[in-house]
Parts: sequence; C-alpha cells; structure tokens
Amino acid sequence: MPLTVRFILILAIAATARTPTSGQQPSDRPSFVSGASELVVLPVTVTDRQGRLVSDLPQERFVVFDQGRQQDVVLFSSEDVPVSIALVIDDSGSMRSKLGEVVAATLSFARWSHPQDELFAIEFNDTVRDALGGGRLEAGHTRELEAALRTLVPQGQTALYDALVMALNRLDHAMHARKVLVLLSDGGDNVSKATLDQVLAHARRSNVAIYAIGIYDPDTPDTNPGVLKALAAATGGERFFPKSPGPLLQSCLEIAREIRSGYTLGYVPPERDGRYHPVRVQVNRTDGRRLVVRTRPGYFAARAVTQ
Repeated sequence: MPLTVRFILILAIAATARTPTSGQQPSDRPSFVSGASELVVLPVTVTDRQGRLVSDLPQERFVVFDQGRQQDVVLFSSEDVPVSIALVIDDSGSMRSKLGEVVAATLSFARWSHPQDELFAIEFNDTVRDALGGGRLEAGHTRELEAALRTLVPQGQTALYDALVMALNRLDHAMHARKVLVLLSDGGDNVSKATLDQVLAHARRSNVAIYAIGIYDPDTPDTNPGVLKALAAATGGERFFPKSPGPLLQSCLEIAREIRSGYTLGYVPPERDGRYHPVRVQVNRTDGRRLVVRTRPGYFAARAVTQ
C-alpha cells in the first residue's frame, strides 16, 4: 500500500484526538463522519531545543506544505492511541554476544508501549523468519513475545534488507493507520537478495517510520551505521547507537515515549501523479518556545486510475 491510506471513517476536520483538558466535556471528543477519502498520513514528533518531547500543541499550530504549497489538515491526533509496530531483530552470528541484551531491551520496549499496540516480530540471519509464525499480538501480551524471542539462536550471516522488505510488507496490511518499524541490528548485510535502494524505495512509498538501534561489536567488520541513518532519515524516524546495555534500554524507552507522545496529521494529496512529493511540517510559534519538528521528508503519490 502506498503512503496515502484509504479511510472509510475519517476524523472530522475540526476534531482533535487529544485527552480533554480542564473545562472540556466528553462531547468534545473527536467526531467521525462517513465517506471515503485518500489521505497522506504523517507521523510528527516535536521536541524543544533540549530534546524534550512536546505533546501539548493544538492543531492550529501545525502547518503542512506539500511541494511548497500549504495544505488543509483534515486529520489530527495527539492522543496516545494504538499503533502497528514491526520488531526486526538481527540474530546473525555477529550478534552472538549481544542477543541477550537485545531480547531484554525488546521486551522492555513492549512493556513501555501502548498495551493495545499491534506487534509483528521478524528475525533474520542467513534467512528471514516470522518469529510469531505469521501471527500478531498486542504489546500487553509480553509472555507470548518473550517465549518467541527466547528461541532465537545467533548464527549465520545477515539478510538485513530481505528482513526489512518482509517487515514492510507486513505493515502494509497492518491494522492501524500509524505504523512503526523498530530495527535492532549492526546495519551490515551480506546475503540479501533485496538491495538498500529497494528497501528505501519501499519505505518511501509506505506510511512507516523506521527507528534503528545500532548494536555493535568492535571485532565485527560488517557493521554499517550509515544504513541505519539512511533508513531513519528517509522515513522520519530516528537512529540510536548505544554502547552498553543501559543506553540500549534507554534508547528503547525513548522510542516508546516518542511513539506515544507524537502527533498524526493527515491531508488530501493535491495530485495523484505517481511522483515523489517533498513534505514539510511547520509549527507556528506563539509562546516563545523554539521547537524542532521531525516527520518524513516526502511520499510517493498514488496514480490516478484511468477509466
């Protein structure tokens, strides 16, 4: 599925999906309207200059530009709602000394996530496998996830790009509009059939933010942090390079917090031309705070269907 996502029910233009503040009544919650609309959906993260998440901004502070032209935001959410997450875990031989830490960090990430988040789990070494046997589970079901992850055996080489393709394919058919991929790997690849360019092209067509955590062994020659940076930059995600178990856990906590504190913005694409559209999201300043906005840099528009 391309980045533009078809909604049968969409948020009303004036609705905001955030927790009611003082003075608001339950009737102020988002209303829904029937109809079909194809929207560009942007996950947006806002931080202050100290890197602290800012999650209290109203819709009117946001301005979206598509190819330099301002767009009307018709979907806005800042509520902590479930998302779909693909966990992509490297269990190749180069991860032998790190896999226990990776499993522990992954389970901690699930516990810090929204309990109703939809989780997929993909493991890879020489081959790529669905760690949940083709199924999915909610983040609150950590026992099932732990049972699956405890069976991982580090061995073989690294089919990173093939694993990312499988994860993106799974997320194309995920339940929730907001989609996230969390990769734990050293960034190396030596046996994939897919290429990095193919992965990046797929990621740019999708509605997936990639968070990459680089796990490195100084004695391993096949590490490639540049790949992880490219994946995050192309999708509006972030990359982390923890050097020990403590920072690894902190990276997972930061990702979970960011997902739960982010915004979702949607607008009707101005053209259906099949081309790449650069996107920019701006937050207007009214309270003196200098804010940093991060989202995906663009998307590939769908092509109009000719009769």
